[in-house]
Amino acid sequence: MRLRSVAFLLLEDGTRFDGEAVGAIGADGVGEVVFNTSMSGYQEAVSDPSYAGQIIVFTTAHVGNYGVASAHMESDRVHARAVIMREGMDREDAAHAEGGWLTWLADCGVPALTGVDTRALVRHIRDKGAMRGGVFDAELPEAQARERIEAEPAMDGRDLAREVTPREPLLLADAGGGPRVLGIDTGIKSSIVRNLRERGVQLELHPCTVSADELLARDPDAVFLANGPGDPAALDYVVDTVRGVVGKVPVWGICLGHQLLCRAVGLETFKLPFGHRGANHPVKDLETGRIEITSQNHGFAVLGPGGERRIESDDPVRWDTDFGTAELSQLNLYDRTVEGLVLRDVPGSTVQYHPEAGPGPHDAVHLFDRFIERLAA
Repeated sequence: MRLRSVAFLLLEDGTRFDGEAVGAIGADGVGEVVFNTSMSGYQEAVSDPSYAGQIIVFTTAHVGNYGVASAHMESDRVHARAVIMREGMDREDAAHAEGGWLTWLADCGVPALTGVDTRALVRHIRDKGAMRGGVFDAELPEAQARERIEAEPAMDGRDLAREVTPREPLLLADAGGGPRVLGIDTGIKSSIVRNLRERGVQLELHPCTVSADELLARDPDAVFLANGPGDPAALDYVVDTVRGVVGKVPVWGICLGHQLLCRAVGLETFKLPFGHRGANHPVKDLETGRIEITSQNHGFAVLGPGGERRIESDDPVRWDTDFGTAELSQLNLYDRTVEGLVLRDVPGSTVQYHPEAGPGPHDAVHLFDRFIERLAA
Protein backbone atom coordinates (compact mmCIF):
# COMPACT_ATOMS: atom_id res chain seq x y z
CA MET A 1 0.00 0.00 0.00
CA ARG A 2 1.25 3.48 -0.82
CA LEU A 3 2.18 5.53 2.21
CA ARG A 4 2.20 8.89 0.47
CA SER A 5 1.32 10.33 -2.91
CA VAL A 6 0.80 13.71 -4.49
CA ALA A 7 -2.56 15.35 -3.86
CA PHE A 8 -4.00 18.84 -3.83
CA LEU A 9 -6.45 21.17 -2.16
CA LEU A 10 -8.66 23.14 -4.55
CA LEU A 11 -10.71 26.11 -3.31
CA GLU A 12 -13.96 27.19 -4.92
CA ASP A 13 -12.31 30.37 -6.25
CA GLY A 14 -9.86 28.20 -8.22
CA THR A 15 -6.85 28.60 -5.91
CA ARG A 16 -4.81 25.40 -5.64
CA PHE A 17 -2.36 24.14 -3.02
CA ASP A 18 -0.32 20.97 -3.62
CA GLY A 19 1.00 18.61 -0.99
CA GLU A 20 1.58 15.00 -0.03
CA ALA A 21 -1.41 12.77 0.65
CA VAL A 22 -1.39 11.18 4.10
CA GLY A 23 -4.17 9.71 6.16
CA ALA A 24 -6.67 7.91 3.92
CA ILE A 25 -4.73 7.76 0.63
CA GLY A 26 -6.92 8.25 -2.42
CA ALA A 27 -9.97 9.43 -0.47
CA ASP A 28 -11.59 12.76 -1.29
CA GLY A 29 -12.81 15.28 1.26
CA VAL A 30 -15.05 18.23 0.35
CA GLY A 31 -16.33 20.92 2.72
CA GLU A 32 -15.87 24.46 4.00
CA VAL A 33 -12.15 25.22 4.44
CA VAL A 34 -11.40 26.85 7.80
CA PHE A 35 -8.28 27.28 9.94
CA ASN A 36 -7.49 26.49 13.57
CA THR A 37 -4.73 28.38 15.41
CA SER A 38 -4.27 25.94 18.31
CA MET A 39 -0.79 24.49 18.88
CA SER A 40 -2.20 21.23 20.29
CA GLY A 41 -5.53 19.46 20.55
CA TYR A 42 -5.59 18.22 16.96
CA GLN A 43 -7.43 14.99 17.81
CA GLU A 44 -9.96 16.89 19.91
CA ALA A 45 -10.55 19.24 16.97
CA VAL A 46 -11.25 16.65 14.28
CA SER A 47 -13.58 14.70 16.62
CA ASP A 48 -15.52 17.83 17.65
CA PRO A 49 -18.98 17.63 16.02
CA SER A 50 -18.82 21.41 15.46
CA TYR A 51 -16.38 20.68 12.59
CA ALA A 52 -18.92 18.60 10.67
CA GLY A 53 -18.87 19.58 7.02
CA GLN A 54 -15.49 21.34 7.28
CA ILE A 55 -11.85 20.87 6.25
CA ILE A 56 -9.45 21.96 8.99
CA VAL A 57 -6.22 23.80 8.21
CA PHE A 58 -3.90 23.68 11.22
CA THR A 59 -1.71 26.78 11.43
CA THR A 60 0.85 25.34 13.83
CA ALA A 61 3.98 24.02 12.09
CA HIS A 62 3.96 20.44 13.45
CA VAL A 63 0.83 18.34 13.90
CA GLY A 64 0.86 14.83 15.37
CA ASN A 65 4.00 15.07 17.50
CA TYR A 66 2.40 13.48 20.60
CA GLY A 67 0.26 10.86 18.88
CA VAL A 68 -3.37 10.03 19.59
CA ALA A 69 -5.27 8.49 22.50
CA SER A 70 -8.87 7.48 23.09
CA ALA A 71 -9.09 9.92 26.02
CA HIS A 72 -8.70 12.84 23.59
CA MET A 73 -11.88 12.10 21.66
CA GLU A 74 -14.66 14.71 21.84
CA SER A 75 -17.21 12.33 20.29
CA ASP A 76 -17.43 8.80 18.97
CA ARG A 77 -15.92 9.58 15.56
CA VAL A 78 -14.12 12.08 13.33
CA HIS A 79 -16.39 14.81 11.98
CA ALA A 80 -13.92 16.89 9.95
CA ARG A 81 -13.97 16.10 6.24
CA ALA A 82 -10.18 16.44 5.77
CA VAL A 83 -7.04 17.86 7.39
CA ILE A 84 -4.39 20.21 5.96
CA MET A 85 -0.94 20.59 7.62
CA ARG A 86 2.46 22.14 7.08
CA GLU A 87 4.13 19.06 8.52
CA GLY A 88 2.14 16.06 9.69
CA MET A 89 3.86 13.53 11.96
CA ASP A 90 3.09 9.93 12.87
CA ARG A 91 4.87 9.74 16.23
CA GLU A 92 3.51 7.54 19.00
CA ASP A 93 6.30 7.73 21.58
CA ALA A 94 4.58 10.16 23.96
CA ALA A 95 3.86 8.62 27.35
CA HIS A 96 0.09 8.54 26.85
CA ALA A 97 0.01 7.87 23.08
CA GLU A 98 -1.91 4.85 21.81
CA GLY A 99 -1.02 5.32 18.15
CA GLY A 100 0.31 7.65 15.47
CA TRP A 101 -1.72 10.61 14.18
CA LEU A 102 -1.40 9.90 10.45
CA THR A 103 -2.04 6.18 10.87
CA TRP A 104 -5.11 7.00 12.95
CA LEU A 105 -6.43 9.37 10.27
CA ALA A 106 -6.01 6.61 7.72
CA ASP A 107 -7.83 4.13 9.96
CA CYS A 108 -10.68 6.64 10.33
CA GLY A 109 -10.88 7.14 6.55
CA VAL A 110 -9.94 10.82 6.75
CA PRO A 111 -7.91 12.30 3.85
CA ALA A 112 -5.13 14.68 4.79
CA LEU A 113 -2.39 16.75 3.17
CA THR A 114 1.05 17.53 4.54
CA GLY A 115 3.76 19.76 3.04
CA VAL A 116 1.25 22.51 2.26
CA ASP A 117 2.19 26.19 2.53
CA THR A 118 -0.36 26.74 5.28
CA ARG A 119 0.76 30.34 5.88
CA ALA A 120 -0.17 31.28 2.34
CA LEU A 121 -3.40 29.28 2.58
CA VAL A 122 -4.48 30.93 5.83
CA ARG A 123 -3.65 34.40 4.51
CA HIS A 124 -5.81 33.63 1.49
CA ILE A 125 -8.75 32.59 3.70
CA ARG A 126 -8.28 35.65 5.89
CA ASP A 127 -8.39 37.89 2.81
CA LYS A 128 -11.15 36.12 0.88
CA GLY A 129 -13.10 34.45 3.68
CA ALA A 130 -13.82 30.81 4.46
CA MET A 131 -15.01 28.99 1.36
CA ARG A 132 -15.73 25.55 0.02
CA GLY A 133 -12.89 23.36 -1.14
CA GLY A 134 -11.76 19.80 -1.49
CA VAL A 135 -8.78 17.47 -1.09
CA PHE A 136 -8.23 15.31 -4.16
CA ASP A 137 -5.73 12.86 -5.62
CA ALA A 138 -3.39 14.51 -8.14
CA GLU A 139 -4.72 12.26 -10.91
CA LEU A 140 -8.20 13.79 -10.69
CA PRO A 141 -8.72 16.53 -13.30
CA GLU A 142 -9.35 19.96 -11.82
CA ALA A 143 -12.59 20.27 -13.76
CA GLN A 144 -14.01 17.23 -11.96
CA ALA A 145 -12.71 18.51 -8.64
CA ARG A 146 -14.45 21.82 -9.21
CA GLU A 147 -17.74 20.03 -9.97
CA ARG A 148 -17.54 18.16 -6.67
CA ILE A 149 -16.85 21.39 -4.78
CA GLU A 150 -19.75 23.19 -6.45
CA ALA A 151 -22.05 20.29 -5.51
CA GLU A 152 -21.23 20.81 -1.81
CA PRO A 153 -23.86 23.01 -0.07
CA ALA A 154 -22.62 26.33 1.30
CA MET A 155 -22.49 26.75 5.08
CA ASP A 156 -24.96 29.63 5.00
CA GLY A 157 -28.43 28.25 5.61
CA ARG A 158 -27.15 24.73 6.28
CA ASP A 159 -28.60 22.49 8.98
CA LEU A 160 -25.87 20.12 10.14
CA ALA A 161 -27.30 19.57 13.63
CA ARG A 162 -29.52 16.74 12.34
CA GLU A 163 -26.38 14.92 11.13
CA VAL A 164 -24.69 14.89 14.56
CA THR A 165 -27.61 14.72 17.00
CA PRO A 166 -28.39 11.40 18.74
CA ARG A 167 -31.41 9.42 17.62
CA GLU A 168 -32.64 8.73 21.13
CA PRO A 169 -32.43 10.56 24.47
CA LEU A 170 -29.49 9.63 26.69
CA LEU A 171 -29.79 9.69 30.47
CA LEU A 172 -26.56 10.29 32.39
CA ALA A 173 -27.81 10.26 35.97
CA ASP A 174 -25.83 9.53 39.13
CA ALA A 175 -27.03 8.87 42.66
CA GLY A 176 -25.82 12.25 43.88
CA GLY A 177 -29.14 13.99 43.42
CA GLY A 178 -27.72 17.10 41.74
CA PRO A 179 -29.74 19.43 39.50
CA ARG A 180 -31.53 17.83 36.56
CA VAL A 181 -30.29 19.52 33.39
CA LEU A 182 -31.75 18.65 29.99
CA GLY A 183 -29.46 19.25 27.04
CA ILE A 184 -30.57 19.82 23.46
CA ASP A 185 -27.81 17.86 21.75
CA THR A 186 -26.85 19.66 18.55
CA GLY A 187 -23.36 18.12 18.70
CA ILE A 188 -22.22 18.29 22.31
CA LYS A 189 -18.54 17.71 23.12
CA SER A 190 -17.55 14.98 25.54
CA SER A 191 -15.59 17.47 27.66
CA ILE A 192 -18.74 19.54 28.23
CA VAL A 193 -20.55 16.42 29.40
CA ARG A 194 -17.63 15.62 31.70
CA ASN A 195 -17.54 19.11 33.24
CA LEU A 196 -21.26 19.06 33.97
CA ARG A 197 -21.22 15.58 35.48
CA GLU A 198 -18.16 16.34 37.61
CA ARG A 199 -20.29 19.02 39.26
CA GLY A 200 -23.05 16.58 40.13
CA VAL A 201 -25.42 17.41 37.27
CA GLN A 202 -28.04 14.80 36.42
CA LEU A 203 -27.71 15.24 32.65
CA GLU A 204 -30.15 14.17 29.96
CA LEU A 205 -29.21 14.65 26.30
CA HIS A 206 -32.10 14.93 23.85
CA PRO A 207 -32.14 14.96 20.03
CA CYS A 208 -32.26 18.43 18.51
CA THR A 209 -35.79 17.66 17.27
CA VAL A 210 -37.16 17.50 20.83
CA SER A 211 -40.10 19.81 21.57
CA ALA A 212 -40.49 22.30 24.39
CA ASP A 213 -43.42 20.32 25.81
CA GLU A 214 -41.32 17.15 25.89
CA LEU A 215 -38.55 18.95 27.78
CA LEU A 216 -40.88 20.64 30.27
CA ALA A 217 -42.65 17.35 30.92
CA ARG A 218 -39.37 16.08 32.35
CA ASP A 219 -39.52 18.81 35.05
CA PRO A 220 -35.93 20.04 34.52
CA ASP A 221 -34.03 22.39 36.79
CA ALA A 222 -32.44 23.91 33.67
CA VAL A 223 -32.05 23.46 29.93
CA PHE A 224 -28.58 23.42 28.38
CA LEU A 225 -27.93 24.37 24.75
CA ALA A 226 -24.87 22.67 23.31
CA ASN A 227 -22.28 23.51 20.69
CA GLY A 228 -22.67 22.16 17.17
CA PRO A 229 -22.09 22.73 13.45
CA GLY A 230 -23.85 24.75 10.77
CA ASP A 231 -25.82 27.96 10.52
CA PRO A 232 -28.01 28.85 13.53
CA ALA A 233 -30.41 30.61 11.14
CA ALA A 234 -31.20 27.20 9.62
CA LEU A 235 -32.36 25.78 12.96
CA ASP A 236 -35.72 27.49 13.38
CA TYR A 237 -37.22 24.28 14.79
CA VAL A 238 -34.64 24.31 17.61
CA VAL A 239 -35.16 28.04 18.13
CA ASP A 240 -38.91 27.41 18.53
CA THR A 241 -38.16 24.79 21.17
CA VAL A 242 -35.90 27.18 23.04
CA ARG A 243 -38.54 29.93 22.90
CA GLY A 244 -40.92 27.48 24.53
CA VAL A 245 -38.70 26.97 27.59
CA VAL A 246 -37.25 30.47 28.09
CA GLY A 247 -38.85 32.06 31.13
CA LYS A 248 -40.08 28.71 32.44
CA VAL A 249 -36.70 27.22 33.42
CA PRO A 250 -33.14 28.63 33.43
CA VAL A 251 -31.37 28.26 30.09
CA TRP A 252 -27.59 28.28 29.46
CA GLY A 253 -26.00 28.10 26.02
CA ILE A 254 -22.45 27.50 24.79
CA CYS A 255 -21.23 28.31 21.24
CA LEU A 256 -24.06 27.31 18.86
CA GLY A 257 -26.25 27.20 21.96
CA HIS A 258 -25.39 30.86 22.59
CA GLN A 259 -26.55 31.74 19.09
CA LEU A 260 -29.73 29.68 19.40
CA LEU A 261 -30.76 31.31 22.68
CA CYS A 262 -30.06 34.73 21.19
CA ARG A 263 -32.22 33.96 18.17
CA ALA A 264 -34.92 32.55 20.45
CA VAL A 265 -35.26 35.88 22.27
CA GLY A 266 -35.39 37.81 19.00
CA LEU A 267 -31.76 38.67 18.16
CA GLU A 268 -30.03 38.08 14.82
CA THR A 269 -26.87 36.25 13.78
CA PHE A 270 -24.44 36.72 10.89
CA LYS A 271 -21.60 34.78 9.27
CA LEU A 272 -18.08 35.82 10.21
CA PRO A 273 -15.59 36.21 7.35
CA PHE A 274 -13.37 33.35 8.53
CA GLY A 275 -14.66 32.50 12.00
CA HIS A 276 -12.98 32.05 15.36
CA ARG A 277 -11.20 28.72 15.68
CA GLY A 278 -8.29 28.30 18.05
CA ALA A 279 -7.12 28.40 21.65
CA ASN A 280 -5.83 31.95 22.01
CA HIS A 281 -8.80 34.33 21.83
CA PRO A 282 -8.88 37.06 24.51
CA VAL A 283 -12.36 37.74 25.88
CA LYS A 284 -13.29 40.37 28.44
CA ASP A 285 -15.76 39.39 31.15
CA LEU A 286 -17.65 42.64 31.69
CA GLU A 287 -18.94 41.53 35.10
CA THR A 288 -15.49 40.96 36.62
CA GLY A 289 -13.31 43.02 34.28
CA ARG A 290 -11.03 40.01 33.78
CA ILE A 291 -9.58 39.10 30.40
CA GLU A 292 -9.65 35.36 29.80
CA ILE A 293 -7.80 33.41 27.12
CA THR A 294 -10.41 31.22 25.53
CA SER A 295 -10.81 28.34 23.10
CA GLN A 296 -13.25 28.95 20.24
CA ASN A 297 -14.79 27.19 17.28
CA HIS A 298 -17.57 28.98 15.43
CA GLY A 299 -18.27 30.66 12.12
CA PHE A 300 -21.30 32.77 13.10
CA ALA A 301 -21.86 35.54 15.66
CA VAL A 302 -24.64 37.65 17.19
CA LEU A 303 -25.39 41.18 16.04
CA GLY A 304 -25.30 44.09 18.49
CA PRO A 305 -28.36 46.06 19.69
CA GLY A 306 -28.27 48.34 16.65
CA GLY A 307 -27.48 45.58 14.16
CA GLU A 308 -23.74 46.28 14.40
CA ARG A 309 -21.16 43.53 13.98
CA ARG A 310 -18.66 45.21 16.34
CA ILE A 311 -19.28 46.51 19.86
CA GLU A 312 -16.90 49.44 20.14
CA SER A 313 -17.50 50.14 23.84
CA ASP A 314 -16.53 47.97 26.80
CA ASP A 315 -19.80 48.90 28.51
CA PRO A 316 -22.45 46.20 29.05
CA VAL A 317 -24.76 47.35 26.25
CA ARG A 318 -28.35 46.11 26.26
CA TRP A 319 -30.87 44.66 23.85
CA ASP A 320 -34.66 44.88 24.12
CA THR A 321 -35.77 41.30 23.47
CA ASP A 322 -39.03 39.36 23.34
CA PHE A 323 -38.28 38.26 26.91
CA GLY A 324 -37.15 41.55 28.41
CA THR A 325 -33.66 43.00 28.65
CA ALA A 326 -30.51 41.18 27.56
CA GLU A 327 -27.14 42.57 28.63
CA LEU A 328 -23.73 42.04 27.05
CA SER A 329 -21.53 40.07 29.44
CA GLN A 330 -18.57 38.93 27.29
CA LEU A 331 -16.68 40.76 24.53
CA ASN A 332 -14.10 39.44 22.05
CA LEU A 333 -11.04 41.68 22.13
CA TYR A 334 -9.81 40.58 18.69
CA ASP A 335 -12.73 41.82 16.62
CA ARG A 336 -15.13 43.26 19.24
CA THR A 337 -17.87 40.69 18.56
CA VAL A 338 -20.46 39.52 21.07
CA GLU A 339 -19.12 36.65 23.22
CA GLY A 340 -21.93 36.27 25.74
CA LEU A 341 -24.97 37.84 27.28
CA VAL A 342 -27.24 37.60 30.32
CA LEU A 343 -31.03 37.78 30.30
CA ARG A 344 -32.04 40.20 33.05
CA ASP A 345 -35.79 39.54 33.29
CA VAL A 346 -35.80 35.74 32.94
CA PRO A 347 -33.07 33.26 33.98
CA GLY A 348 -30.71 32.69 31.07
CA SER A 349 -27.14 33.35 29.93
CA THR A 350 -24.71 32.39 27.19
CA VAL A 351 -21.06 32.28 26.17
CA GLN A 352 -19.86 32.04 22.57
CA TYR A 353 -16.57 30.31 23.43
CA HIS A 354 -15.78 26.94 25.03
CA PRO A 355 -15.17 27.17 28.80
CA GLU A 356 -14.58 23.41 28.98
CA ALA A 357 -11.51 23.58 26.72
CA GLY A 358 -8.05 24.05 28.25
CA PRO A 359 -5.92 25.94 25.74
CA GLY A 360 -3.08 25.94 28.29
CA PRO A 361 -4.71 28.08 30.92
CA HIS A 362 -8.11 27.06 32.24
CA ASP A 363 -9.33 30.63 32.51
CA ALA A 364 -12.99 30.05 31.72
CA VAL A 365 -13.81 26.70 33.36
CA HIS A 366 -15.23 28.59 36.35
CA LEU A 367 -18.31 29.33 34.23
CA PHE A 368 -19.54 25.80 34.94
CA ASP A 369 -19.31 26.57 38.66
CA ARG A 370 -21.16 29.86 38.09
CA PHE A 371 -23.94 27.97 36.28
CA ILE A 372 -24.36 25.49 39.16
CA GLU A 373 -24.24 28.28 41.77
CA ARG A 374 -26.98 30.19 39.99
CA LEU A 375 -29.14 27.07 39.84
CA ALA A 376 -28.64 26.56 43.57
CA ALA A 377 -29.57 30.17 44.25
